[in-house]
Amino acid sequence: MKRNYKILSLLLLLAFASCSFTSKKFSNPDKDKLLVQIITFVLEQGHFDPIAMDDTFSEGLFDNYIGVVDPVKRYFYQSDYKDFEKYKLLIDDQLKSTDITFFNVVNERLLKRIAEAKEIYKEVLSTPFDYTIDETFETDYDKIDFVKSKKQMKDRWRKQLKFSTISNYDDLYKQEKQAKEKDPAYVMKSEAEMEKEAREATLNSINVFFNDNIDDLKREDWFAVYVNTIVEKYDPHTYYLAPKNKEDFDQRMSGKLEGIGARLQKRMDYIKIVELISGGPAWRSKELEVEDVILKVKQEDEEFPVNIVGMRINDAIKYIKGPKGTQVTLTIKKVDGTIKDVVITRDVVELVETYAKSSIVGKEDKKFGVINLPAFYVDFQDYKNVNAAKDVKKEIDYLKAEGIEGLVLDLRNNGGGSLPTVVDMAGLFIKDGPIVQVRSTGEAKEVLRDRDKSIAWDGPLVILVNEISASASEIMAAAMQDYKRAIVIGSKQTYGKGTVQNVINLNNMLRNNTSGDLGALALTTQKYYRINGGSVQLEGVKSDVEVPGRFSYIDVGEKDKSNPLPWDEIDAADYTPWESYFDYEMTIAKSKERMSNNDQLKLIDENAKWVKSKIDETTFSLNYEKYKAQIELNEEESKRFEAISDYQTNLTFESTSFEKSLFNQDTTDLKEKRERWHQSLSQDVYIEEALNVLEDLKTAYPIKKVASNTVKVKK
Repeated sequence: MKRNYKILSLLLLLAFASCSFTSKKFSNPDKDKLLVQIITFVLEQGHFDPIAMDDTFSEGLFDNYIGVVDPVKRYFYQSDYKDFEKYKLLIDDQLKSTDITFFNVVNERLLKRIAEAKEIYKEVLSTPFDYTIDETFETDYDKIDFVKSKKQMKDRWRKQLKFSTISNYDDLYKQEKQAKEKDPAYVMKSEAEMEKEAREATLNSINVFFNDNIDDLKREDWFAVYVNTIVEKYDPHTYYLAPKNKEDFDQRMSGKLEGIGARLQKRMDYIKIVELISGGPAWRSKELEVEDVILKVKQEDEEFPVNIVGMRINDAIKYIKGPKGTQVTLTIKKVDGTIKDVVITRDVVELVETYAKSSIVGKEDKKFGVINLPAFYVDFQDYKNVNAAKDVKKEIDYLKAEGIEGLVLDLRNNGGGSLPTVVDMAGLFIKDGPIVQVRSTGEAKEVLRDRDKSIAWDGPLVILVNEISASASEIMAAAMQDYKRAIVIGSKQTYGKGTVQNVINLNNMLRNNTSGDLGALALTTQKYYRINGGSVQLEGVKSDVEVPGRFSYIDVGEKDKSNPLPWDEIDAADYTPWESYFDYEMTIAKSKERMSNNDQLKLIDENAKWVKSKIDETTFSLNYEKYKAQIELNEEESKRFEAISDYQTNLTFESTSFEKSLFNQDTTDLKEKRERWHQSLSQDVYIEEALNVLEDLKTAYPIKKVASNTVKVKK
């Protein structure tokens, strides 16, 4: 409860400010300036580590904002940039005095350049591209500068549009070639016909982008982008929710979505899949994976797809989501560089599919259990009945009834969730004691403890993690590691998010608000620490047994963000490690030895390095023969990694007796979902090793247990 009082004190402070400053501090009739006043006040008063709004801040904000509104450098000229530069060290002073001149100047120029760009792209796409010219296109825009002249601007657009069109041309060529192979009498389209059709597809796509997205943006939308750029200077997890985005956020929190069942994130110019919701359409398709990039989106009733590269994520989502039963075709770029079309039938996605689930694992004559937890979910309106800790305990009880001898808790790809829930869950595996430490700026640390002396599972425990395991997942893994209660198997380190956020409704800052909806602010208010005193911020949780994975060489963690909060440490909490019934260090050593000689993991590591090499390639040929040769080479090289998906363990998986009893009365294809999950588990080398570790722990378990009954163990 103490932590709730701390958050309450922050809200009371802000509420007091609203009462005190309604007529004075927040009296600006201009909504944009009012929003700046409120945002800067909340950041200064409420952020965990408020930064000085000085020239350094101003310079960074300048670069970030220009990069946000023109990320591919296809609107502004060098002369524009020089005009803007006069504000580079003045933005901080402007914000303090609620002066938004910098935004006004940049926005006015941007709208002018966008109008010019419409004429340029139409002119460029009115004439055929020559794919025999030996020229290249650079996709790392940090390596290029703003253009100096209209001639250079037109050429930049030409190359960008040619790069978009060459993939359309390649798709058409392959379709025509396949049609010819199926029917020798089929007359293939000429190169000129395919080039024209590919160019028309690009024109249609960019028309939609401008007409349905850019042209629909009002001043308040552009200003929201500016405000979000300001708040993101504080840390990667502080962000502004404009009124429109707040509605989307509230819808996501309601627990039901209509769409493809995937969580998306904007990274640079691209929309990436960061999570597939179990049971959702994308998950059921078996063709989409985390880290896939969505390049184009085509509706079932439209002839041409829309290119979403460079599009704002909220605008891209409008095309991807849609009513149940409708189809959408996604053009996907896989991590290995290959491009494919995937057809998805949209459906209602119940977030209940992210709830905990378990399976019995058969290994020779032994039984073990696996619990998969995609998120630390909770319903704060009904905490007693809907939370991840309660559900995990249920699954443990079902597995214990089956006679399991060891347990795997799978937290891979788990992005976190509720702090109280992870404290309750950790308590399922220890008698009682501290789980995590939380600190707010200028306040003494708070130790969150498990006070329930009951233990749901006291046997061998393994926790699986990867680079995407974040926040609450890291708290769980860290606590079990510090107690030496579980062996953590996975990536070199987890994500590294050691901060806590709270969403503040900005409308509550004003009495008698006549300015309209101001939106909300997700604000970093606290940092959490392991019970040993170290933070997981940046460093994450380092696995006891490190194994390679598909993300091993890709920049996906907190340390790869541009402005993360720093790592630090505080005093350790008072805790007693688990009275080991097993030889912890020897078990880790044996696992490491097995992993170093595992051919499947060696292949996974080679694949991860190859994928990184493909990601690092940013220059592409606009000569079709060279472009096609590179695509074919990538596809050929990727074939040597196909054996990864063919891997098969000798483990068997089945549902618990309780879950089987639900199959006949279920109307949501539960049996099919579990069968697919079990098939996936049977090909999972990490699950296989987790079971080997459990077996080692089980072997040592009775020996150590006897010893602990007769020998006083030093703590």
